[in-house]
Order: sequence, then C-alpha cells, then structure tokens
Amino acid sequence: MERSAKYELWRASELIKKSKSKKKLKRTSRGKSSLGSRTKPGTGLNNTVSRRAARPSVLQYVPWSSVLLEDLTPLLQRQFVVGQEIMLARVLLKKGCIVPEHSHPNEQLTYILEGALKFWIDGKEIVVYAGETLCIPSNMPHKAEALEDTVDLDVFNPPRADWINKTDQYLRGKK
Repeated sequence: MERSAKYELWRASELIKKSKSKKKLKRTSRGKSSLGSRTKPGTGLNNTVSRRAARPSVLQYVPWSSVLLEDLTPLLQRQFVVGQEIMLARVLLKKGCIVPEHSHPNEQLTYILEGALKFWIDGKEIVVYAGETLCIPSNMPHKAEALEDTVDLDVFNPPRADWINKTDQYLRGKK
C-alpha cells in the first residue's frame, strides 16, 4: 500500500474515533437539557458558543510526493493536506484555466509560488504574481484565471469540507 493511501486510511480512522467520542446534549420536552440546567423553551442552544473538547494535536510530516494529485479538469490539478483546524492545498493551473466564481465560509490565504493568477473579487481585478499573497475573507465571491502555468498554495480555515468530500462540482466542470 502506498504512503498516501496509508495516510488516508489513518485519517479516516481518526475521524471515526473523533465522531464516536463526541457527547451529544439531549433535550427534553420541558426545555431542560439532559444536564438539568433550565433553558427557555424553544430556544435550545442557538445563542451559545460551543466549546470543543480538547483533542491532542497530531504531528504530520507529509511530502507532496506522497499526496494524491487529483485531476479536476484537463487544466486543473490539486493536492491537499488537512490538519485539525486548517488545510493546505497545492493547486496546479495551466495557462487559461478558469476557476468559476464561488464563495465559501472558509477564510482563504493564497500564495503564488510560480506564475500568476488574475482574480475578480470585491468589484476589482487583482493580479497576484509569484511571491505575492491574497487574503480572501470568508463568504466573499471570487473567480480566478491562470495568466500562465501557475503553482498556487492555498490555506483554508476551517478545512474545505466540499473538497474533502469531493462535492466541489464548480471546480470539476459540473453544475
């Protein structure tokens, strides 16, 4: 079994362990939580900030050569590594590749290693060249075009669930 396949199996088992260990707060019909504290009926926990149980951090050493290179279109490929609260993606775009307009709840930091990307964002056109960065706030619609063959590193917080679950149809040329 190759290294990236072993990593994916390990990562999946860790996610399963995490989901099994989460405790759920049950509600009764009288507006009490299962822990016995009173809440106003019908309000639940909507206005509270949830705290995550402390989880141990896991050290990962991941050479890009061990990560699956995913072909999304003939002009677009990507690889990504997922941590607890962050994701790093290496995106390879051939000249002329268009990333359709989209938005996501994830904050995005883009760093261009090679080439150049033209972004349409916030009513502006911004060209980001090798050695430059662009910080995109969450939920801000944006579109990009590779002006030349480009290697881009994208950091997302939190990790992109649509990429992990492969439901990112806008990138795969499907509606």
